[in-house]
Amino acid sequence: MIFNILIGFFWWNYEFLKGKTCMLISIINLKKLIMYTSKFYPLPLKTFEVLAANHDMHCVSIYLPLYKSGKEQNEHLAQETLKNCIKNVHKTLQEYQLSDAEIITYLKPIEKLIFNAELWRNSADGLAIFLDKNGLQYYALPIKFEAKTHVASSFYLTPLFPLFQDDEMYFLLELSQDYVKLYEASKYGLTNLHIKDLAPDTLEKAVGFDFKQKMLQFRSGKAAFNAGSFHGHGEGIDDEQKEIITFFRAIDKAVNKSIKNNKAPLVIASTNNVFNTYKQINTYPNLYGENCKGDPEFINKTKLHEVSFKLIKPYFSATKKQQLTKFQELYHTPKISYQLNEIIPAAISGKIETLFVEKDLDEFGVFNKENGKLTLGSEKEIQNSSLINLAAVQTFLNQGKVYVLNHDEMPVKGRLLNAVFRY
Repeated sequence: MIFNILIGFFWWNYEFLKGKTCMLISIINLKKLIMYTSKFYPLPLKTFEVLAANHDMHCVSIYLPLYKSGKEQNEHLAQETLKNCIKNVHKTLQEYQLSDAEIITYLKPIEKLIFNAELWRNSADGLAIFLDKNGLQYYALPIKFEAKTHVASSFYLTPLFPLFQDDEMYFLLELSQDYVKLYEASKYGLTNLHIKDLAPDTLEKAVGFDFKQKMLQFRSGKAAFNAGSFHGHGEGIDDEQKEIITFFRAIDKAVNKSIKNNKAPLVIASTNNVFNTYKQINTYPNLYGENCKGDPEFINKTKLHEVSFKLIKPYFSATKKQQLTKFQELYHTPKISYQLNEIIPAAISGKIETLFVEKDLDEFGVFNKENGKLTLGSEKEIQNSSLINLAAVQTFLNQGKVYVLNHDEMPVKGRLLNAVFRY
């Protein structure tokens, strides 16, 4: 009897501890997932859109640098910067006729961040903080912001645009006869799109398990067939060629189904023989002309990301250069502008294809959408807002491209906004 009781007691404790362990493991995995997502995609487009949609009387935006060195962290420089930012916001909110008690209550969620030790140990470069009547949102991001505060009827989002102009999206397809993975990629990392849910991830699954062993030479770099002999109709193609082509066509179909944005380039990680064959059956409209060479299954993912981004980076640099060249070519036509009274309504109506914004400068005023009248102000006041932020955000939300440039990069110097129009 006692023996049975003891057995029951130990079994209960075992199940209890096992459950607690599983719960702990689940929490750890969840944290890893959140960290992984935050690291690679520090501010998803959907989050930006939500922030841009917020309108309230007292939208508070704060940007400040984070410090990575031990000395700066020990001296709490970031926390001191935030304290100064809070003082600036407090002073601004007084102009809105809020009492000190109301302001202190409103800013309390930001005050609490000062004591968030984990936040200040973050390895990010900068911190963006947003507060309105719905609550507090903050993001540790890979941008070393200048300290800035802004209070208006909407959030100030212009400092975030380097995330989107530098975080150019592309897709990466790892491809061999028995290894297939598709990633959404950016300068921040890779996210698996799980193409195996839509297509076979090995040649065996595509054509059966009786394919010939000699096809292994294809993967090792010795072509099972010459890429130049491929016609796509079966003429002169032996069984091995047909099996590979069947496999690649299944992958191509899955790639097109998986990728919603068919404007982003697709990079292939594969041997040269695989790449030369795949690009002949590819139907994705923006296949990049060079591949990451080698068998992807045996390449470290961190290294593969580094190599793939280095490979595709000239593509994005060329896109920016093309837009700058386009501005100069259209300079004496109505398809460009550097006038605020033309650019603001064009941004709101979705007319702007590309907007160049001079970094760290601003212009304030009020734009009346009903009559199209633009009133400029000499400085930020309660009744006005940042016209630069308005133009940049509206251009971006209307699928235009926004580049934040240094003064010497701007097409027309001395003008804070330069725009190329769609029509």
